[in-house]
This record gives sequence, C-alpha cells and structure tokens, in this order.
Amino acid sequence: MIDLNTIDAVIKAGPYCDTWESLSRVQVPSWFPDAKFGIFTHWGLYTVPEYRNEWYSRNMYIEGYPEFDHHRETFGPQSDFGYKDFIPMFTAERFNPDEWLDLFAAAGARYYFPVSEHHDGYQMYASDLSHWNTVETGPHRDIIGELREATLRHGLHFATSNHRAEHWWFMSHGREFDSDVRAAEPMHRGDFYWPAMPEPDNQDLFSVPRPTEEYLDDWLLRVCELIDNYRPEMLYFDWWIQHDAFKPYIKKLAAFYYNRGVEWDVPVIICYKQDGMAWGAGLYDVERGGLATATPYVWQTDTAIARNSWCYTNTLDYKSIAELIVTLVDTVSKNGNLLLNVGPRADGSIAAHDRELLESIGTWLDANGDGIYGTRPWKIAEEGPTHAAEGSFADQNALQYTAADWRFTAKDGDVYAFCLNPDGARTLTCAAFAAYHDGKVAPFHGIVTGVEQLGSGPVHYERTDDGLVIEPALRAGIATDVPLGFRISVK
Repeated sequence: MIDLNTIDAVIKAGPYCDTWESLSRVQVPSWFPDAKFGIFTHWGLYTVPEYRNEWYSRNMYIEGYPEFDHHRETFGPQSDFGYKDFIPMFTAERFNPDEWLDLFAAAGARYYFPVSEHHDGYQMYASDLSHWNTVETGPHRDIIGELREATLRHGLHFATSNHRAEHWWFMSHGREFDSDVRAAEPMHRGDFYWPAMPEPDNQDLFSVPRPTEEYLDDWLLRVCELIDNYRPEMLYFDWWIQHDAFKPYIKKLAAFYYNRGVEWDVPVIICYKQDGMAWGAGLYDVERGGLATATPYVWQTDTAIARNSWCYTNTLDYKSIAELIVTLVDTVSKNGNLLLNVGPRADGSIAAHDRELLESIGTWLDANGDGIYGTRPWKIAEEGPTHAAEGSFADQNALQYTAADWRFTAKDGDVYAFCLNPDGARTLTCAAFAAYHDGKVAPFHGIVTGVEQLGSGPVHYERTDDGLVIEPALRAGIATDVPLGFRISVK
C-alpha cells in the first residue's frame, strides 16, 4: 500500500526533485510527436442516467438544474435515491475491453486515455484507499486494469486521466437540502461524498475554503497508487490542479511519477491545462480548442465527438466526420496531437453512431495517414480564408471551410498538403506552390517533381501563377467535404 514515506523516498532517490527547476527538464516521450492521434474515454457512474453530461453527480443536487428535476421524476427524491444508488446499476454487462481496443486501433489511434476517477470520486480501478471502486462495488471488475492489458495487447500506448481534484467541492450542493449527501454527515476520509465542501468560484486560484492537508494528502496518495499499480505512460489532469493549494502537491506528484518512469526505463509525461504546471514541466494541453499557428513545442488538444458532453447521453450534439478530420489535420499541421473522446454507454457498449465516426476516421487515416503520422510542421501551417480560433472551448460552432483552405505537414523531404473541403471541385489550387512570376515568390520556391493523392496515386497537376493546380482523383464512397491529402515531391 502506498504511503507518504514511500513517495518521499522515491523523490529523494531522484533524479527529479519537487521543484519546477528540476521538473522542467523532463522530455516528452519520443513516440508522442509521431503518434498524432489518441482516444480518450469518459465512462463511469455518471453515464448510468445517460442524461445531459458527465456533471450529473453535481447537478442532480442543485435545485433549478434540469438534472435535479429529471432525477426526481425518474429515480425519486435525492433523499431516497442519491448518486451512490447508481452503483448497483453500473454492472457493465456488455463491457469487453478488447472490443473497445479493436475499435480504437481500427480508428488509427496510437495511444489511449481512459478516465480513472472523475469529479464524482468513483474509482474505476482497485484501490486500498477507498472502498468506492469498481472492484469492490458495481461491476466488480478492475476496469482500468483490464483496459491497460487490452491496450498493450493491441500495441497502443497506455495512459490515464485523473479528475479527483475537483471532488473537494463537487458534491457539496447535496448538503443544502434533504438528500443522501446530507444524511452521510459526518463525513470522513474515504467516504464516497467526503469532503463535499462549499463550491467556490472554481476559476479563483485562491478560493476558499482552501483544500486541507488531509484532502491533499489523499489526492496525492490516490494518484501515486494509480501510477504504481497501472504504470501509465502519460497522466492527464483537469484544470483545478492550478489552485494555489495544489502547487506543492503537483510538484511532489510529478517528481514521484517522473522518477518512477526512470526506474521503469519508460519515458512518462503529465498533460496539464491552462497553467496548472510550470512551462516545460509537462505537456501543454488545450481543451476543446487549438493554437493559431505551428509551435516549436509539441502540444495536445483534447476534444470530443460531441459538443455538449464527454460521456454518452441520449441528447448528444455530434460533430460531423468532416469536422473531426479537419480538427485532426489542423492540429497536426501546428505540431499538436489530437486526443479524441468517445463516451461508451453505461452497459459498456459503444453506440452505433460513435462507432461509425471512429471507423470513418480509421478509413480516412488508412488512406491519408502517411501525411499525419511521424510528420512535422512545414514552413507554413496553413493558407486560405478560414482559421480556427485559438484557445480553449473553440469547438462549439463548426467552421465552414472551403476548397481554398489548406493545411501542411512535412516528412522525409516531402510536403503534404491537405485541402480541408474539396467540395467536389474538379481542380484544387494550392497558392503556396505558385510559380515564380513578375518577381513574386510563393512560400515554396523550388522544383516540384510529382503530386500523389494519398490513397489514390499520382494525379495530374500544373504549376501556374496562381498556384499548384491539382486534378483530384474521384474516390467512390468518400464524402466530398472530407479533407483530401496530397504528397508533393520536390527535387
């Protein structure tokens, strides 16, 4: 069983210590910049009601929220049927980890991130620190353990995320009226709803009540237990670790994790959002958004196949396959990786449309993956009139791309150009490769020796004053608004 003395001993043994100066020397694992595409899954108790989103456990205790009324109408008063009462319903009778990983591998993912514990405090793995986990309750299975083994069997890199930090306040509204949260008082460490402290302004970095030493120790122990027992190659944290109270603890956690990676001879890294860690001490992640241009550092965006939820619900606002692939291409052109979330259903199955979207991405990557995997940014990332907004939560409205919108990558001396929306055009013009004319030099002022449409073979092209004019090959069964990729060979 993990304890604080063990954590301190691992940190003391080095080579990393719990300072930003030390932690900022960590390197992103060498496989990560080549991988480009990973799968995220949000699956847990919050999926059982399949209603609105993964914050059901908080919102069902707030009068005036749709979840509050839905819960009473569907399951009864919160005093009689609380969030904990979903646990016996979470039997995961259709959960087959190899079926999930078959799908994720077919989608073209190179790494996989299941959520190990969400804000609700229910652990999806075996734990000595709380009895509220999937091994002792609910499905009586080690979900994370089974997913890890399936991930490795499929040749993918295994990672996991932990959202425990927000549990400090996540269940607090249940104390405000007659509910099972109030009935659970007094609460103690290890209890399901503990500590259910009053919810602060959760963007205030110094909000009170400030997390206590007891709570922070428990957070640290839970994550270190997860590290030791499941050996993820990457960890992901949600935003609340940026709170001032977490600063010494996230540094201790990172030093422990990075030192374990050295012991295992397996490079590891932490993904963090906003400014949850010092620059360089982990991998920068942008939630539901991206960056404006290519960066000298590798980064990641995490987003979902639906706009309105990370977990499965019966009201998902799905993105189109074209939008998902554009997100992948735009991200990769700017030196990022796409971590795409899908939410399995409560019974452990993956819904038909979710499956169809992932399979379609896999089909596209089968044809176009040479311009994605292992690539690096070209001298320019993009051209055209349409630009994705920079920053988080920029995916709430789909942009309308045109045949003039291109994104670029490079590998092995070749340039890869992706037309984001060919829209059935008989010719496509890429201005970056315009011929030299009247003293005007385009971004590429070299010699083109051939153009190949990825998945189809060589295509006819002409280099004009306006750009490289390409005649794309028709591909039966491929939507006309899905990006087309071309390998441009140069002398």
